[in-house]
Amino acid sequence: MSKQEFRKAMSKFATGITVVTTEFDNEVQGMTVNAFMSVSLDPQLITISLDHKTSFYQNADKIKRFGVSILREEQKEVSMIFAKQVDKKYDDYNTLDGIPVINDSLTTLACSVVNTVEAGDHMLLIAEVDKIKLAEGNPIIYYNSGYEKISEEQ
Repeated sequence: MSKQEFRKAMSKFATGITVVTTEFDNEVQGMTVNAFMSVSLDPQLITISLDHKTSFYQNADKIKRFGVSILREEQKEVSMIFAKQVDKKYDDYNTLDGIPVINDSLTTLACSVVNTVEAGDHMLLIAEVDKIKLAEGNPIIYYNSGYEKISEEQ
């Protein structure tokens, strides 16, 4: 199978969209991540996947803590900014447990890295969730290589 065929097959799995944020090189760094999942309830662990081409991957040794902001349906542009699909500076951050997170997100997590695992051309960061902030609303969804909203039709 080709990489293109594999990518197309994986696009059929609907995911939420997160922006992962941290601080290194004396500034807030962020990237859009849809490869995010809950790993364990006890302890409370999540994982994110970092492409080897990203600055997060290249600076993984500097990242001890990071924030995960689960985006709401109104935050498509935020996702596009951090995915470098829109050339615009973003600075609407809040903090959670001392970690920068995206303001007005559906949910934010402050996390501490507990392990890293090399996996092909990606690195998995496994982290313990230190703090959570919940809000109301609907998530933005990524499906079939495009942004979608949850339909309210029954």
